[in-house]
Amino acid sequence: MPLTLFTSARFADHLTPPGHVERVERFGVMQQIASEFRQQGGDVLEPRAATEEELLRVHDAEYVGLLRETAGRAVMLDPDTFTSPESYDVACLVAGAGVSAVEHVLAGGRDARALVLARPPGHHAERNRAMGFCLFNGIAVAAAHARARGLDRVAIVDYDVHHGNGTQWAFYADRSVLFISSHQYPYYPGTGGAHEIGTAAGKGFTVNLPLAAGATDADYDRVYAQVAWPILRAFKPELILLSAGFDAYQDDPLGGMRVTADGFERLTAALVAVASDTCEGRVVAMVEGGYDLAGLGDCLRAAIRALDGDGGTPQPQAEAPTPRADATLAAVRPHLAPYWTV
Repeated sequence: MPLTLFTSARFADHLTPPGHVERVERFGVMQQIASEFRQQGGDVLEPRAATEEELLRVHDAEYVGLLRETAGRAVMLDPDTFTSPESYDVACLVAGAGVSAVEHVLAGGRDARALVLARPPGHHAERNRAMGFCLFNGIAVAAAHARARGLDRVAIVDYDVHHGNGTQWAFYADRSVLFISSHQYPYYPGTGGAHEIGTAAGKGFTVNLPLAAGATDADYDRVYAQVAWPILRAFKPELILLSAGFDAYQDDPLGGMRVTADGFERLTAALVAVASDTCEGRVVAMVEGGYDLAGLGDCLRAAIRALDGDGGTPQPQAEAPTPRADATLAAVRPHLAPYWTV
């Protein structure tokens, strides 16, 4: 198996108030998935916590200190984002899991891949701000670690239903990290318009694919095939990271999309195929959102099938894209055309 899972029982120690959708039961699903994977002969490894140096590549020292001060306490950081007594340690472990996965994949040779099963998610966390259930930005810390290890080009793909604002801002002026995000738009957190393409030296290296509510598997297939995959190939990454959020799933309570588990498998397999052609198949994925428990399990199994495969893409959807896909393409092309000949 080319895929290794990284997870820890500690991810159940982050507690949220009663009724919160980012609840500990989500990790129960992840534990079940890890158990199934282990029974099939797969490796499931324990991650280490991120060091302060690793966190400071992405977050301000003052912010890291603020979160450290919440240790042992339950604190409301914003209307959606809370800590419990163990949350600071758990958040350090989430970020460290991304670093652990990067280390493992870089040492693993061709087709080495890793999936981090962790909570809370991270892609909304900004340099100095917790938001959207997120404390530390694990995928950004992982990308920064890969750069610190000497990689010149790292790509991040984010197919969570919400725009990964924290990840975008972390690398908005940095052409060494390509960020591609598909997301429901307009929607929380309000960022991710087609015009947001980076700044300074990073112009053109942020690629947003804003999709209207109700987008289907076929819509996602079309915008990724027309924009995301060609740009990713042209960038020639040395490592691809995936913010694997599954709240675009058709039954998710926080999303308004119609993506199926098969759709996520197809997207993930297409990403693996690009990785096989550009960066020796090396992929690190980290779970972000996904709040329908049954859907989360089905989507994780689908993503694992793709990540543990050889990059072969499942059969395309028989259905045709809706006008949402063409609207997205029309919105993004004028902004990206000066930077990508594709």
